[in-house]
Parts: sequence; structure tokens; C-alpha cells
Amino acid sequence: MQVEKNKVVEIDYTLKDDNGQVLDSSEGKQPLSYIQGVGNLIPGVESALEGKSSGERVQITVPPETGYGVRDDSLVLSVERDKFSQFEDLQEGVRFRMETPDGPMIFTVVEIGDGEVLVDGNHPLAGMTLNFDITIQSVRDATSEELDHGHVHN
Repeated sequence: MQVEKNKVVEIDYTLKDDNGQVLDSSEGKQPLSYIQGVGNLIPGVESALEGKSSGERVQITVPPETGYGVRDDSLVLSVERDKFSQFEDLQEGVRFRMETPDGPMIFTVVEIGDGEVLVDGNHPLAGMTLNFDITIQSVRDATSEELDHGHVHN
């Protein structure tokens, strides 16, 4: 069976940056399962896997435009420290949800100053070229319930 829209696909993967550093991997874990064509994966990976079959190994280079996007410096904000009073021990790297005029967004604390906190609304992998080594483990039809919910049920 081939990878196509509304198929459940199980993959093993390793993700590296341009310097060869491993950023993420399914090694030692369960394969990643997703429904093809419903936006569960970044567009560059979904399009590269389209038409492939179970057992195939695929190496994919995904530019920022079809990955997690180009970095947007306007999403780096300085926020008054007192806005973080709900955090007892605020630390760099903490991620939190914040309401914005465009709806809820996830931000990461980048730097903590005396009176201000620098936060970044870009995805941590935004602006990066991503290099995937993927092996397709299986492909099957998604159930109607999975399609209704938009994700795989195990």
C-alpha cells in the first residue's frame, strides 16, 4: 500500500540539522504514526512521503519554508517580569501559552532580566533546514473515527 491522503503511516525517523547533529529520533521508541494529508506533519515531509511504500527508506531535506517556517523577529518580545508572577521559578527554556491578537501561541523564555523577560514565539526549529532519514514501517487505511478526530488511534 502506498502513502496517500487519509492513510495511516508509521515511520521510524532521525532528524538532523545541517551540521549532522541529531535533533530528534524515534530510535528506541515506538514508530511515529500519523494520517497523511491532514496536516499532522510538516508539509515538506508529507509531500516527500506521498506515493512511497511500506519498507522504503527516504532521505529528505526540508527547507524552512516547508518545515517550521522562516524565523520572524517580530515574534521575539520583551515582556515585563511581573507578567510572569504565576511562575515560582521562571527559567530560560520554559515554554508557555499566551493569547495574542492572532489567537493563542506558544512562546519560549529566552532570557530573564531584572525587570523584563525576553520571549520567542518562533518554533524552536524555525529558520532551520531539516534533514530527515525516514523508513516507512507500514501504511494502512485510516478508520472513519481516526479521520473524524484527525489523529491515529492505537
